[in-house]
Amino acid sequence: MPIELLLALSGLLAGAFGAMLGLGGGILIVPILTLGFGVPLTTAVGTSLICVIATSTGAAAINVRAGRADVRLGITLAAGTVVGAVMGGILAGFLPERVLAGLFAALLAYTAFTMLRGVVAAVPTSNDEPAADPTASDGPLAPSYRGRRLPWGIGGSVLAGNASGLLGVGGGIVMVPLMHLVMRAPLRVSVATSNFMTGMTGAAGAYAYLFRGDVDSRLAAPVVLGVAAGAALGAVLSARVNTRVLSAIFVLVVAYVALRMALRAMGS
Repeated sequence: MPIELLLALSGLLAGAFGAMLGLGGGILIVPILTLGFGVPLTTAVGTSLICVIATSTGAAAINVRAGRADVRLGITLAAGTVVGAVMGGILAGFLPERVLAGLFAALLAYTAFTMLRGVVAAVPTSNDEPAADPTASDGPLAPSYRGRRLPWGIGGSVLAGNASGLLGVGGGIVMVPLMHLVMRAPLRVSVATSNFMTGMTGAAGAYAYLFRGDVDSRLAAPVVLGVAAGAALGAVLSARVNTRVLSAIFVLVVAYVALRMALRAMGS
């Protein structure tokens, strides 16, 4: 099978999964390129950030039109992720690959643990506000999660953006648990809002990689095509998947990828 077709199919899988879980696709793109195709980690991260933009473009329009994304909350938190993404993209150029792999593994392991705790403890996936309307304007009708622990949300957004620029994961791997578990937004709103934000975050982080020449257009082109198609598919499917099943898939895949990246960091 031609390598371009394999890359496109990989992008399709990563895009669909990223759209359903609000991860931007990078959680799979980076390991696929590094572990499956032998691409240097910095090149994989730079290529992933380009794909993250495609993921957000494919899914955000569908989520916003369907009223699943909280655009006002997303714009507020995106101010932090954009600043963090620029910082992370610059920092990545100075770190050894094994350090980046170790950071990737540590981030995934922590996120998997956080989400697993929510699943086991049966944290309500629709919170105490099941009728909250993410499209409501600010004011008396605004959902209460928008203002709940907002300073923590903004501070966490900077860290999410930093992780995005440093590791090419789109920021969703931090933003989904942050909005869902800290700000108590419903999981579906958190996922859709994260998808809306990842395009802005990915574009900010990708600049440093483009400047250094860490984006390979021969890799990026077929993967982006697959990711764009997969993201649109995932955005449609996300409304039909049980939220607890969605969380369980999140935990299993993230834990597996964390193990593989940890082994890479140790030189195995």
